[in-house]
Amino acid sequence: MILPLSQAVEENWFDDMLKRPVSEHPLVIEIKLEGEWIAVGDCGFHNLDRRVCAAEVGIFIGEKKYWNQGYGTEVMQLLLRHGFQTLNLNRIALLVFETNPGAIRAYEKAGFVREGIQREAMYKNGRYIDVIGMSVLRSEWKERG
Repeated sequence: MILPLSQAVEENWFDDMLKRPVSEHPLVIEIKLEGEWIAVGDCGFHNLDRRVCAAEVGIFIGEKKYWNQGYGTEVMQLLLRHGFQTLNLNRIALLVFETNPGAIRAYEKAGFVREGIQREAMYKNGRYIDVIGMSVLRSEWKERG
C-alpha cells in the first residue's frame, strides 16, 4: 500500500472487497474501555485457496497507544481458531516487515514460524528492508491447543 490513498482508490478497494467471498471481508478489532467499545483496527483473511486449504492473514492496529498491549496476539489467536476450525484451513501465512518486532513477537506467540526472508523486498522510510514470511499449520496449532 502506498500512502496517501486517494478517495477513488479507497472507493475502488471497497467495491472490490464487496465482490470477494464473505470469508475474506475484513473484520473490525474492537476493545472495551470504560464500558465503551472502541474500534482500534481491522483484520482478516485474503488469498483464500480452497483447493489447498490455505490463506494469508493480516492485522492492523491503527493508533500506537493500542500497540504492545496484547491485542495483536489475542486477535491472531482468534483468527487462527476461526481459520482452522470454521474455514477448514490447513495453512495460514503472513508477511511482516523486519522493522516491526512487536508484530513478529505477537505472531510467534500465536504459533507462527519463520519460513524465509525476502531480502530488501520493500522500500520504506528511505531504505530497503527485509520482508519475513511466516506461517502456522493446523497440526502445529492443534499441538499448542
